[in-house]
Amino acid sequence: MPTVLAAAALLLTAGCSSDGGGSSGTDGSASPSRTAPGPSAPAGQAAEETPPAKGSVKVVRTVAEGLDSPWGLAPLPGGGLLVSSRDDGTIVRVDEKTGKKTELGEVPGVSAAGEGGLLGIALSPDYASDHMVYAYFTSASDNRIVRMLYDEKKPSGEQLGAPDTVFRGIPKGFVHNGGRIEFGPDKMLYVGTGESGDTGLSQNRDSVGGKILRLTPEGEPAPGNPFPDSPVYSFGHRNVQGLAWDGKQRLFASEFGQDTWDELNAIKPGDNYGWPEAEGRSDDSGFHNPIDQWTTAEASPSGIAYAEGSIWMAGLRGKRLWRIPLNGTEASAEPQAFLEGEYGRLRTVVPAGGDRLWLVTSNTDGRGNPEDGDDRILELRVT
Repeated sequence: MPTVLAAAALLLTAGCSSDGGGSSGTDGSASPSRTAPGPSAPAGQAAEETPPAKGSVKVVRTVAEGLDSPWGLAPLPGGGLLVSSRDDGTIVRVDEKTGKKTELGEVPGVSAAGEGGLLGIALSPDYASDHMVYAYFTSASDNRIVRMLYDEKKPSGEQLGAPDTVFRGIPKGFVHNGGRIEFGPDKMLYVGTGESGDTGLSQNRDSVGGKILRLTPEGEPAPGNPFPDSPVYSFGHRNVQGLAWDGKQRLFASEFGQDTWDELNAIKPGDNYGWPEAEGRSDDSGFHNPIDQWTTAEASPSGIAYAEGSIWMAGLRGKRLWRIPLNGTEASAEPQAFLEGEYGRLRTVVPAGGDRLWLVTSNTDGRGNPEDGDDRILELRVT
């Protein structure tokens, strides 16, 4: 089991992209304060089918209401949605047909403060046989990943087994704790981490802060990683919040900027994404430039999902859902904003099959303005 010593976390008091309230903008088109998309796709990608330049979003229904500080969502293969509560440290199962909530239990050792707490959750790639649920959380000393047996036959509140720690030592802070975990098409565990307010960690490949990690299900550095015996898959990140793969198994990630640019990136193993030397696009050829960038008031991006040829990116401070149509790993048209201000802060977006998405709001996280029914899960139909 790898153990990485966490550097002392420094509270970054200014420029946190997830701070503050929303701003006005346009619905269904890019804001004029954004920059134009990057260069057109390389010739080798020209044959790829691209989605229409303009898309649509329809809220089909509200699936569930009354969730407290929801953060991660994992659909179960037989039906049902597992949802983590950042501040309560609990996981609940939501019946996606009726909205009924059943508490699985509380994850031991969660120390919720600031942006930390019980964050991302994911199902084992062998869930059908092992029934393991993985969780990323902030403890008293670090951020770590555990796995727990889920036994739905036990009484409510007692359905989670004792946690088995598979990876520890991710730097923690009051801000920038990362937290998104996803199993990739290769059945390896991908982890988005933050630099915990200590900007020096992002460029330090000996630290796991400000990185995307790639691990085996047991928490070891995955075979084929770009740096020998290291869990680091990419570096130079500030605070990775979303991970998603397209239909050709290419990885994309969203992350918070500081005061200027939030980013959506196409992830290439071993590449340097620039923080803190670069925020957004850079002329430095040593840094991998983002697919696109947004002002922090427009986005503060959290979860992302791939559906219908586009990346769908949830915005916290931006209070909107962005559609980024793709041609390979480039934007094929200007991003569009949907649901602007209609449901407040948006935390997590997950594929629900075909042209459907699950979307989780985040108004009870201490930075939103909760309304009756918050927080909620919405079902969307998208094109």
